[in-house]
Amino acid sequence: MQLKIQNGRVELSGETILSSVDIEINDTSKIGIVGRNGCGKTTLLKLISGEYSLTKADSDTESFLTVSGKPVIGMLSQMTFADENRTMLEEIRGAYSDILSLKEELKHAQLLMEDEQSEENIKNYTTLLDLFTNRGGFYFEKEYEAAIKHFGFNEEEKNRRLSDFSGGQRTKIAFLKLLLSKPDILLLDEPTNHLDVEAVEWLEGYIREYKKAVVTVSHDRMFLDNTVNVIYEIEHGKTHKYVGNYSNFTVLKKQLREQQAKEYEAQKKEIDRLNQLVIKFKYKPTKAAMAQSKLKQIERMKLPEAPESYDMRTFHADFEPLDPGVKDVLSVKDLVIGFNHPLSSVNLEMKRGQRVGIIGGNGLGKSTFIKTLMGLVSPLSGEYKFGPRVSIGYFDQQMAQYRSENTVLEDYLNEFPSLTDFEARSALGAFMFSGDDVFKRVDMLSGGERVRLALCKIFKRRPNFLILDEPTNHMDIVGRETLEEMLGAYSGTVLFVSHDRYFIRKVSDSLLVFENGKTAFYPYGYESYIESLVPKEHPDVITEKKPHIKKSFTTPAKERARRERALSKCEEKIALLEEKINGLKCELSWEENASDYMRLDELQKQIDENETLIFACMEEWERLSEESEQAEGV
Repeated sequence: MQLKIQNGRVELSGETILSSVDIEINDTSKIGIVGRNGCGKTTLLKLISGEYSLTKADSDTESFLTVSGKPVIGMLSQMTFADENRTMLEEIRGAYSDILSLKEELKHAQLLMEDEQSEENIKNYTTLLDLFTNRGGFYFEKEYEAAIKHFGFNEEEKNRRLSDFSGGQRTKIAFLKLLLSKPDILLLDEPTNHLDVEAVEWLEGYIREYKKAVVTVSHDRMFLDNTVNVIYEIEHGKTHKYVGNYSNFTVLKKQLREQQAKEYEAQKKEIDRLNQLVIKFKYKPTKAAMAQSKLKQIERMKLPEAPESYDMRTFHADFEPLDPGVKDVLSVKDLVIGFNHPLSSVNLEMKRGQRVGIIGGNGLGKSTFIKTLMGLVSPLSGEYKFGPRVSIGYFDQQMAQYRSENTVLEDYLNEFPSLTDFEARSALGAFMFSGDDVFKRVDMLSGGERVRLALCKIFKRRPNFLILDEPTNHMDIVGRETLEEMLGAYSGTVLFVSHDRYFIRKVSDSLLVFENGKTAFYPYGYESYIESLVPKEHPDVITEKKPHIKKSFTTPAKERARRERALSKCEEKIALLEEKINGLKCELSWEENASDYMRLDELQKQIDENETLIFACMEEWERLSEESEQAEGV
C-alpha cells in the first residue's frame, strides 16, 4: 500500500490553504505533522482521507494524488454512532465485526467436524482456525478491555447506552472504536487532547505496536517523540520532510536553515566579487574579454532563494507581580472536594515562587480542586486559606469557549476602562491582535485566539499567584514554548493543571498527584517523579563508591496499585498462554496429524514451552499475592 501526494494544492472558498504538499505514506509509516495553528494540518488530513480534493494548479507543474491498493482510511471525524441505544461495549465490539463473524463460522465448523470428521470438514476448520488466530481472535477481547480501562471507563459504564454519555465521553468512545478497528491508514488529529497521562501512555504503546500506517497531527511534543519516525512540517503552505522524531526534527531544521543561509551568503558574495571585476575591467581594452567572460558567468549563475524565515510569530509579555506578596501563599488542610460524593482529599502548603504542577487521571478532582480554591465549588469538608496580599490570576479551560458580541478591543476596554485606545491596542498587539484583528467579534475568534485574549487580560493585572487549568490545550507548539518561557521568568507563584508532559517538565518544580481518592506531594520535578516510579535495579558488582540512599516518596496506595497491575498482567498472560495451549492440543488431535510425527513433535515442543512459561507466571503470581497479603496484614 502506498499513498503519495506530489505538489498538492488545496483552496477553500478561494483562499489557498496548502500550496505545495509532498507526502508519502507506506504500509507501516509513523508520520507526525506539525506547524502553526491555521497552517493547514487538519486540511492535509482531510485531503488524505478523501474529504477534500486537490485544486488544479495554474502552472504546468505536475500535481497528483495516487493510491496503490485499496487502503481503508480511518479518521475520527468520520466516526458516527448508527444506533444510540447500543451499549458502549456493543459499539466497541463492532470494531471487531470481522473477527466476531469468523468466530461464529469457526464454532459452526467445529460442530460439523465433531459430527463428521471428514477431510473437507477438517480442512475447513483448520483454515478458519488459522485465519482466526492470525487476526488476533484469541486476544481481541483482552485488547479492547484494556483499552476501555485505560481510557477511564469502568465496568458499569461498559453497559450504559451511548445516548447516556456526555459529548466528551462519546468522542472518547468513537476514538477507541477507530483505534481498535485498525484501518490501513490511521489519521489522528490532536489525539491526546482531554486524555489523562495514563491514557496517553497507553495510546503511545498502542501506536508503537500498530502494524499499519499512522499519520498524527499533534502539538504534544513528547507524544510525537514517542510515536513517530518521520516529521512533515507545514510552513508557508509547503511541506518539509525530516527523518526522525520531534526532537530530531528541531535539530535538523536548525541545521538545514543554517546551511541554506551559508550557501545563500556564499553565492551572494561570489556574484558581488564577479560584478566588481566586471566594473573594474570592462573599460580596459586588455581586460575587456575577461570582463565579458565574467559577465556571462554571472548571467549563468542563479542566485538561490533566501531561506524563508521561521514563522515564529507569538505573543509576549514581560510582566512581574504588582506586589510580590508574602512567603506563605496557600495552605490547604484535609480539604475534601467533590459534588455529590468525595473525589479526593488534599493537603498542600505553597510558598512564594513555587511552581506546582497538578497531575492524575481524569475524573479524580484536579479541576474540581482548582474550582474549589476559586470559590466556584463548595468544599465538602476541610479548609484552605490564601496568604495576605495574594492576588490571583485565574485561567479556566472554559475561557476557550468564552463568547461575546463585542469586538476584541471593546471587550478588553470593558475590563480596563481607564486605558486609552492606544494603550489597549498596544497590550493586545503583544498577544498577536494587531491591525484589524482588534475589530473582530469575540464570537468569531478561534479557541487559540480566545486563550490569548484571556491571558492578555490576566497578565495585564500583574497578579502574584497564577492558577491555570489546562492553559495550553488550544496552543500550537510555538505558543506552548512561549508560555513556558514566560512562566520560567515569572517571579510569582504558579499552580497549574496540565496533561502536556513537556509543559509540566519545563514549568513545575514540584508535583501534586491525584490518585485513589487522595493526593501525594512530590517536592521535585516531573523527570524525577517518573524516575521514582521505576524500580531501581541492584548492580551485580559493588563499586567502592558510597551508596547514595535516596528517600522514597512512594505511597502505600501507589505500592498497592503497582501490585494490582502486576497481578492483573500475570493473570492476563496466563489466560493467553492457556488459550494458546488449548489450541495446540486441539491441533494434536487432528486426524491429518496422526501420522505426521514431525508435526506432532513440533506441536508437543510448543506445548511444553508454553507450559514452562505458565509455570513461571504462576510462580510470579504467587509471589505477588504473598506480598499483597503481607502488605494488607492478612
